[in-house]
Amino acid sequence: MADMNSGQAVIELLKAEHIRHIFGIVGSTFLDVLDVLYDDKSIEYINVRHEQGAAFMADGMARVTGLPAVCLVTSGPGATNLLTGIASAYVGHSPVVAISGGPPFGHYYKDAFQELDLISMFKPVTKLAIQVNKPERIPEILHYAMRTAMTGRKGPVFIDIPRDVLNGHVLQTEATAPGTYRSDYPSLPHPEGIRQAVQLLRQAERPLMLVGGGVTWAGASDLAVRLSEQYALPMITAYGRNDAVPNSHPHYIGPLGRAGAAEAAAACRRSDVLLVVGSRLGNFTTYYDQRYIQPGTRIIQIDIDSRDIARTYPVALALQADAGEALTALLEGLSQERVPASRAAWMQETADLRATRLTRLDNETNLSTMPLKPQRVYVELRKVLPPDTIVTLDAGAAPAYGYDRLQFSHPRTFFTPLDLGGLGFAFPVALGAKLGRPEAPVLAIHGDGGFLMNSQEIETAVRHQINAVTLVMNNNCWGSEKAYQKHFYNERYVGADIGNPRYDKFAELFGAKGYYVEHADQIGDTMRAALQCGKPAIVEIPIDPDEFPAPATASRRGE
Repeated sequence: MADMNSGQAVIELLKAEHIRHIFGIVGSTFLDVLDVLYDDKSIEYINVRHEQGAAFMADGMARVTGLPAVCLVTSGPGATNLLTGIASAYVGHSPVVAISGGPPFGHYYKDAFQELDLISMFKPVTKLAIQVNKPERIPEILHYAMRTAMTGRKGPVFIDIPRDVLNGHVLQTEATAPGTYRSDYPSLPHPEGIRQAVQLLRQAERPLMLVGGGVTWAGASDLAVRLSEQYALPMITAYGRNDAVPNSHPHYIGPLGRAGAAEAAAACRRSDVLLVVGSRLGNFTTYYDQRYIQPGTRIIQIDIDSRDIARTYPVALALQADAGEALTALLEGLSQERVPASRAAWMQETADLRATRLTRLDNETNLSTMPLKPQRVYVELRKVLPPDTIVTLDAGAAPAYGYDRLQFSHPRTFFTPLDLGGLGFAFPVALGAKLGRPEAPVLAIHGDGGFLMNSQEIETAVRHQINAVTLVMNNNCWGSEKAYQKHFYNERYVGADIGNPRYDKFAELFGAKGYYVEHADQIGDTMRAALQCGKPAIVEIPIDPDEFPAPATASRRGE
């Protein structure tokens, strides 16, 4: 591109990154960018109803595609409304690029209209927060931002572009392919580190592989399965990363961590060598104590970022590398190794744990009380959801039951708030995921409280024909907090109970499809109908208001 206005330069640079959707709310500070889209239909501006929804939608699109996703909003509250969604992308290592138009550069530091120190606000929840101070620097800084978002451990960036900078012109600049300004080659593990890892695995009697989100970002799920099969390594997944390996694989025990499988925790406690691939061993995976990882366990930790290696647990071996490259090297290093005969007993023990979990979940079919238990709802969902369904899970009590009860066959099909624990996450993330992979069924699972936080985006879904389905399990309370008040405060409930509309009727008011289900035998047919109705849809299921997941520990509050 050459001799064009700043708005055209921004669009051309985003197109070079294969951006096809931008999320936000129209604002006067960046109309020079939006005006380009009047003639250029290769990018669609998804005009949402709250900027938080825009950030969450971009997060969903980035997670499902593995590519950058963009928000474009105005200054002041337009940008500050993004913060929670950008924090979600930061926790999820999601390459969201947030661009804000700002007051004229010449009015900064005068308390101008909607002037805030956005750079300082966004720094804690981004890999980079930066301002463009001249039109001619737009290409340079956008390249820098994209490189930062997509290199190493991915993550969000924030770019502030003052209004008068966007009113300018960019001269003699070409929109070049991403490979010309950032590396697309993953980092390799050190050969000596691989040799030591092979030796540790050879010596192990009860090795276990903990598969994290780094495996999914590296596109290495198949490699993790091959390593498991080749060297008799049972598998568990990190918190919220259930889709990192096919859950139907006979070597997969279950998910570790808060609301995870007790059987996966039992296997972790028994392992003598824990091969951690692409996980930082975060708060809700491990709780930073010895409830899952025993003091004597030797840990091999593989992560693309050195920051979290051995951050909480001492490791026997640390490897800073791309998860896919490390798994490839381990497969080669172990190719000549014979699986020790003693491993058979461990494989049988973990197979028994897997069988125990599956039996436990199947037995929940017998839960027949009314209103329905959330556990029973998940039984029926497992029967009906197609294998390629993308599920976004909100924070809160009813969604928490899903961590141990949903089954996944493919990577990039399970998205959660992770350690941010943000309510209102699942619905807008589902909309972004549906835009990123329109051929796949998409289901957001919410409690009633969380859904209402971003429920206004049902209008966005209808207007843009984003046909995702939302399941609202309604118990008329903030269930997670009510569980703590029940266990630790002698059922002295304050602020825990809320009221709701009929969400099926709510959907219909906006032109979406609404369904209301009270009986377990209705769930399957209703979910099929919702997924096939050709509209955004909301399915409401009243659930038992006295059924809560137990708090993570009976001895500590606030975990």
